[in-house]
Amino acid sequence: MNEPETDPLFDEKPQVQEAAGSRIPMRYLVPNVITVLAICAGLTGIRLAFENRFELAVSMVLLAAFLDGIDGRIARMMKGSTKFGAQMDSLADIVNFGVAPALVLYAYMLDQARSFGWIAALLYCIACCLRLARFNVMLDIVGKPAWQSNFFTGVPAPAGAMLVMLPVYLGFLGLAPTRPLAFAGAAYTVCVAILMISRLPVFSGKAAGTKLRSDWVMPSFLFIVVYVAFLMSYTWQTLTLTTIGFFLSLPFSARAWKRHEAADAAAVSEPAPSEGTA
Repeated sequence: MNEPETDPLFDEKPQVQEAAGSRIPMRYLVPNVITVLAICAGLTGIRLAFENRFELAVSMVLLAAFLDGIDGRIARMMKGSTKFGAQMDSLADIVNFGVAPALVLYAYMLDQARSFGWIAALLYCIACCLRLARFNVMLDIVGKPAWQSNFFTGVPAPAGAMLVMLPVYLGFLGLAPTRPLAFAGAAYTVCVAILMISRLPVFSGKAAGTKLRSDWVMPSFLFIVVYVAFLMSYTWQTLTLTTIGFFLSLPFSARAWKRHEAADAAAVSEPAPSEGTA
């Protein structure tokens, strides 16, 4: 008689496999449902772009990015993190931060650059895949200094998706996509792709999300409310300024990284205190 099939997809411990038909806690399913919805939003954005409904297309890509950003946090809050969910989230990132933004940008502008525009879109997608693969590999690195967890290596995929669609934001603000601008947009897309696979240190924001000084709580709430209000009322202006602000932050993150490296080098080179003689 054949043994019953097993389904280890949602097991927290892969060595313990449950029989087919066993019940899976809902806390394992909810984050994965959010991930699937994020993929649906990204793919819908692609469809809307090819229907020339670009504002809705960009909104769907941004919605996909938002959903993709919260699924992992919800999984940790619900204690529903699984290896299956981690793999699912990584594959969703390729669609939401790589394929969807590139195709929306291509349909909006890069197609006017013909083959150059398509090559730029391809390079961006490939760079996004390489960036995500490197991120997954670096998660297994042990023994690195604690301060390095506050930095990404290269521009992260969600930020890359926001940056690469800057020409679309500017188009919504009145800058008509012409053929010369399409070639400029293709060059800009390649630059974003290079930033994603570069070794440039970028602030991750993890340190800011752990603990906050009590006197900064109310100003932080106020800033978030004001930012969301501007994002809802002046969406494309706010996204344009956010993109510019991100670019301006890159030199500061690189300087902070070098400062930490210098401190580590000084600590290593500092001679150990000699022991006193008896």
